[in-house]
Amino acid sequence: MSIERFESPLGLPFSRMVRANGFVFFSGQIPMDEQGQVVRGEIRTQTHAVMSRIGESLAELGLSYADVVKATVWLSDLQLFADFNEVYASYVKGGLPARSTVEAKLALGVDLEVEIIAVDRKEA
Repeated sequence: MSIERFESPLGLPFSRMVRANGFVFFSGQIPMDEQGQVVRGEIRTQTHAVMSRIGESLAELGLSYADVVKATVWLSDLQLFADFNEVYASYVKGGLPARSTVEAKLALGVDLEVEIIAVDRKEA
């Protein structure tokens, strides 16, 4: 079994994703832009920022949202669930992954964090 780790572009002490044994495990993604600045605003704006960044990471590996089998979502307030869900669904329409959603206090005062696991069809 080989393991490939992809460093955090911000120099933080974790891998942003790890490819292992036919899967890719992605670290939680908060709403940040390409320069590493936190994206503020309403939950729809933050959700688009997170899902776009996840899509870019998937594409980097030749994967898409259709390869995502599990998502874990943290929201700062479950009152944001419906608006988050509407935007989220527009990204995963090719196949719905299993998902857990919980309420939590999040780093940097953001309202959202999403972590995914994808099947790496090239490795499986």
